[in-house]
Amino acid sequence: MNLIEEFNDYRAMMNEKIMAADNKVLKRIFNLDTNAFAEGALDVKTKEMLGLACSMVLRCDDCVKYHLGKCKEVGLNKTEIFEVFSIATLIGGSIVIPHLRRASEYWEELENQ
Repeated sequence: MNLIEEFNDYRAMMNEKIMAADNKVLKRIFNLDTNAFAEGALDVKTKEMLGLACSMVLRCDDCVKYHLGKCKEVGLNKTEIFEVFSIATLIGGSIVIPHLRRASEYWEELENQ
């Protein structure tokens, strides 16, 4: 199984288990997340770039992978992705570099799909 399938399969399996718990607060948080990234005053592409940059600065590898996948879905290219990477690394500082490495690897996998 490749890096992308492993991430997506695990995420889907755990989200199913979490939703099966039928916790109203968690369901509302998940719904809020979905709605926040929907088309609005900002287009989805911009929102995904923001999500990616914030995730890198916060050093959440799962979030970075998720937003990289969404960025690929909405048509970002490698040049655009690396501009987002550069802003996130500038704002987050050198501590973001290990996450930048993993993000670069994951983006390469997405491009090769």
